[in-house]
Amino acid sequence: MKMTKAICPGSFDPVTNGHIKIFERAAKIFDEIIVGVFSNIRKTPFLPIDERLSLLREATAHIKNLRVDAFDGLLADYARQSGAGVIVRGLRDQNDFFYETSQMMMLKHMAPELESVYLVSEKEYAYLSSSAIREMASFGASIEGLVPPCVEVAIEKKLQKDN
Repeated sequence: MKMTKAICPGSFDPVTNGHIKIFERAAKIFDEIIVGVFSNIRKTPFLPIDERLSLLREATAHIKNLRVDAFDGLLADYARQSGAGVIVRGLRDQNDFFYETSQMMMLKHMAPELESVYLVSEKEYAYLSSSAIREMASFGASIEGLVPPCVEVAIEKKLQKDN
């Protein structure tokens, strides 16, 4: 029997409930899900990568066929090293579709053996992004219900420490 391993890559800075729903749905489709956390070289991190890994592990503990890992470098190389054959990306809207399609075309050029799968966000999370969470929290708006409880606590602590 062929086991299908998929990677859900992202910076997850911080992970949102929209991400969690994508992971849950992907876990029903694939035998194993790897949430691959990378440092986005285009962004200054809000939460350190070790904290993101810890929060992801806590928030996804209920998904038995999921593991959280960190990687540096190219996604194509990481996929080969981990034995994954599929990349799963969540899409909120048409802007995500256009951005992700160009990214996946480049990935296909580097690793023709990889397949890409898009999962469209549920409508209640279509507006939700990590950057929106960071901005809302920074200005004191409630992020309750938008992120896992452990993430809400971690962001509160971080903002208290920074002020």
